[in-house]
Amino acid sequence: MRPPANVTLLLDLADVLRRRRLKWYVFGAQAASYYGRPRMTEDVDVTVRVPEGRLRGLVAALAKATFVPRVDDVEAFVARARVIPFFHRRSSMPLDLVIAADGLEEQFLERAIRVDLGGVKVPILSPEDVVITKVLAGRPQDLLDVRSILDMREDTLDLRRVRRVLADLDEALGDVDLVASFEVILKERRGR
Repeated sequence: MRPPANVTLLLDLADVLRRRRLKWYVFGAQAASYYGRPRMTEDVDVTVRVPEGRLRGLVAALAKATFVPRVDDVEAFVARARVIPFFHRRSSMPLDLVIAADGLEEQFLERAIRVDLGGVKVPILSPEDVVITKVLAGRPQDLLDVRSILDMREDTLDLRRVRRVLADLDEALGDVDLVASFEVILKERRGR
């Protein structure tokens, strides 16, 4: 029996990143589905720390593992967006590879948890960090993911840490009311 597409992609990716000794984590819908209710997703989102001067080598190693960049000038695109969109031929699935920046993503790398995701062991954002990233993104599906994670894990989440990081982001981003958005979700859930 063939593994699911996301598992095939993650097996190939984990092999490349392990051999290159790079620190990384899965986030986005794959992480939200792991901690909450499973849902369909058409891509895999990963953040990786790439030391200075090693980007070209990483892209070449990924190309050998059937990952094809979806942009012509990878380095220019990374300079602009800090992400490399790939297509993985073996799974026919897109991969968005985010290049970690200093700050919050570095903290996420340090807190990532190694889990079995469909038969492959991968580092994944902690549930608190998934909630933080989903509140920050703020799209309707992201907020549904937050509700799903809270439904499944509220009793074990460090809600104080979630609130503290969201408050720090509110301050850094100019008071965007992330804490207030999170509190509304909590209140709605508890009021059902």
